[in-house]
Amino acid sequence: MIDQGGTIGILGGGQLGRMLAMAAAALGYRCHVFTPERDSVAGEVSHQTTCSPWTDDQAIRAFADDCDVITLEFENVPVAPLGPLAAKLFPGVRALEIAQDRLNEKRFVTELGGKPAPFHPVESQTDLAEAIERIGVPGILKTRRDGYDGKGQWRIRSARDAEAIRLPSAPTVYEGFVEFEAEFSVILARGHDGAIRYWDSSQNVHEGGILARSSLPAAPIIVDQVEEARELAAKVASALDYVGVLTLEFFATSAGPIFNEMAPRVHNSGHWTIEGAATSQFANHIRAICGLPLGITSLVARELAMDNVIGPDIERALERLRESDTHVHIYGKKQAVEGRKMGHVTRLVR
Repeated sequence: MIDQGGTIGILGGGQLGRMLAMAAAALGYRCHVFTPERDSVAGEVSHQTTCSPWTDDQAIRAFADDCDVITLEFENVPVAPLGPLAAKLFPGVRALEIAQDRLNEKRFVTELGGKPAPFHPVESQTDLAEAIERIGVPGILKTRRDGYDGKGQWRIRSARDAEAIRLPSAPTVYEGFVEFEAEFSVILARGHDGAIRYWDSSQNVHEGGILARSSLPAAPIIVDQVEEARELAAKVASALDYVGVLTLEFFATSAGPIFNEMAPRVHNSGHWTIEGAATSQFANHIRAICGLPLGITSLVARELAMDNVIGPDIERALERLRESDTHVHIYGKKQAVEGRKMGHVTRLVR
């Protein structure tokens, strides 16, 4: 167990790190953020920030020496430089290695009995033609690494579309299109002792590849499929000897839950837990990595909705405070560009 006053290291300086640092402070911990970004919204609420490239071995080692435990707020941290951190890092490097590569991720989940969309690796136009022949159209071509919020993706509706695509230099994977009725997430927290807590699965709505809203109660089809989805999430967590909050995203379909992707971290679709659950995902992540007992995750409202504040919408976000039992979170980012998550708003109905 990490004593009060101990230091938690956070890899990454974005809004998830910001909310983790705030949860850590409530339990008496200091946070030290490591990020290459000079303007770090997580650093603004942390005790210390190291602004250095991921490849700076000396800075990484000094950071590791200063921290009692280390976690991460986004999964695209380069794995190679993390050797000096490995003994203190939760979740561990293996979770990053799986989540950073969509092809490895799908194979890993398939081996555990999960059902992703049909997929095929693509490194050439010949591979793409073969993938379309085997899987069919429509489908989606995705970069295997670094894509998020709809980036690094190409919708393919016909073989002609495929011929017109200029493949990126990086490897990709082709996925068959999934006919789904709803989208949802399974978010769990797992402690060092293997204890697991689940939050209720919200219904998620995406616009332009970016999460727009998460709401509860979810559609009946989601409720019917949550148990099966949780079983897979627990298998993933156990196989990785996972510690912390883990998220798996699913499509609810007539054939059952179809796995979409995993995130080895706190997740946008769980932001509602700050006000809407007895213990938030951020608080339970800190509890988990520090060896503290996990908190209960039950709902504290009959209904709720979390809306992301995207880009220029930030200019009107504070107007939502006029609504009853509404909570506005602004991340402090300087530039409100299109597609950038600037904050979120959660409204409860008790």
